[in-house]
Amino acid sequence: MSDSSGTDRLDRLRRRVLTSDDGTPRFFASDLDGAPRWVGGLLAGLQGALLSLLIVVLPTVTAYVVTSADPTNAGVPWTRPVAFGGAVWLLAHGVPLTVAGDVLTLTPLGVTLLAVFACYVSARRSGNATVLSWAAGVGGYTAIAVAVALLVRASVADALLAALGAVVVSGLGLAGGLARRPEARSLRDVLRPVWSRLAPPIRTGAVAGTLSVALLLVAASATVVLWVLAGRTTITDIVGSLGLDPVGGGVLAVAEVAFVPNLVVWALSWLAGPGFQVGTGTVFSGAAVVSGPLPAIPLLGALPQPDAAGGLLTAVPLVLVVTGLVAGSWLRRRLVAVRWTDDVLACVAAAVAAGGGGGHLVVLASGALGPGRMADVGASGLVIGAATAGGVLIGTFLAVLPFDPAVRARVGRAWHDALARGADTPEPATVRPVRVPTTSNDPTE
Repeated sequence: MSDSSGTDRLDRLRRRVLTSDDGTPRFFASDLDGAPRWVGGLLAGLQGALLSLLIVVLPTVTAYVVTSADPTNAGVPWTRPVAFGGAVWLLAHGVPLTVAGDVLTLTPLGVTLLAVFACYVSARRSGNATVLSWAAGVGGYTAIAVAVALLVRASVADALLAALGAVVVSGLGLAGGLARRPEARSLRDVLRPVWSRLAPPIRTGAVAGTLSVALLLVAASATVVLWVLAGRTTITDIVGSLGLDPVGGGVLAVAEVAFVPNLVVWALSWLAGPGFQVGTGTVFSGAAVVSGPLPAIPLLGALPQPDAAGGLLTAVPLVLVVTGLVAGSWLRRRLVAVRWTDDVLACVAAAVAAGGGGGHLVVLASGALGPGRMADVGASGLVIGAATAGGVLIGTFLAVLPFDPAVRARVGRAWHDALARGADTPEPATVRPVRVPTTSNDPTE
C-alpha cells in the first residue's frame, strides 16, 4: 500500500512539471494542476486583453483624479474617463470613436501594437503550444473586447467590429507567443503544409518582398526622426501655446506616442512618391507640400513644410529601387533557378508582396481625425501599394536578371536569332524604270 501511494504522489508531482531546469520540455500538463491544456491559453488571452486595456485606461483615470478638484469637472462621474479609455482601446481594434458627435476612425497603431505585444508576452509565459490553447486564448480576448464594446457603446455593430479586430490582434500576438514556447514546433514546420503548395520562386520572392517592406519601414523611421529634428521649434511652440500642467502634458505625450507608428507609415507614403494628406486638399510629398490649417497637436508640427519639397527631394522614390536592389541581392543568393522564367516569377512575387504589405499598412494608418476636412487623413493604400510594387520590381530586376546565367543565355539566344533573321533576309531588288518607246500618229514625223 505504501509503495502504491508513493508512486501516485510521484506521478502527481511529475504532472505538475512543465519544463526541466535546462528549458527542455518534459510533461505538458497545464500550468494549473489538473486543468486541461486550453485553460493556459484562455488565461493568456484574458491577461493580454486586461493588461493592454489597463495601460490605456490608467492615464485617463489619472488625469481625472488630478483634475477632480477643478470646478469645471464637478459632477463628472469616475466612470466617464474609464469609458473613454475603453473607447480608445476599442479604436485600436477598428471600432470608431465618437467624441462630441464627431466620429474618429484613425486607428492608434501604437495601442494596437501594445495589445499584440501583451498577448505575445502572456502566451509565451503561460500558454500551451496547441491549436486548442490558441483558440481558447483568442476566444477569451474577443469576449473581453465584445464586453467592453457593449458597456461603452451598447451597439451590436460596434460589438461585431470589436470582435473582428480582437480576433486579428489576439490571433497574431498569441500565435507569436505560443510559437516561442519550449514545446512549440518551429514556425517553418507549422506553415510547411501551406507554404509548400507554392512554387519555390514564389516562396523565395515573397520573403524578399517582406524584407523590402521591413527596409522601407526602417527608412521611414529615420525620415520621421529627421522631420522631428527639423520641426522641433514648431513642436515646442505648440506645446507652449497649450499651457498644459505636468499631468495634462503626460497624458498628451502618451496619446501622441500612440500615433507615432501612423506617422512612420505616412513617411513610407512620402518615400513612395505620392505622399499623404492631413486634411482635405493637402498634400505632403517630396515633389510638393500643400498644407492647410491643422489642429494644435504637437506631433503634427513635425510634418514637412512647404519649403521642404522639390529639387533633389523629387528623387525620393529611388529609395524603393534601392530597397528592391537589397532584397534582390538576397533573392539572387537564395533562389535556385531552373528556368529563366523562375527569376522573373520571383521578382514579380517580391513586388506583389512588397506592394501588398505597404498598401495594407497605409490602409491601417489612414482614417478620420475629426469632422469636416480632417475626415481625410493618410493616403490611398492602392496608390502607395502600386508605387511600392513598381519600385521594388525595378530594383529586383536590376539585382537578379543581369547576373543569372539562364537569363543571360536566353537573352543571348534571342539576340543571336534576331541577327540571324536579319542576315538571312534577302536584300530587296532595286527596280529601275524602263522607258517604253511611244509611237506617234502624226504623218509629218
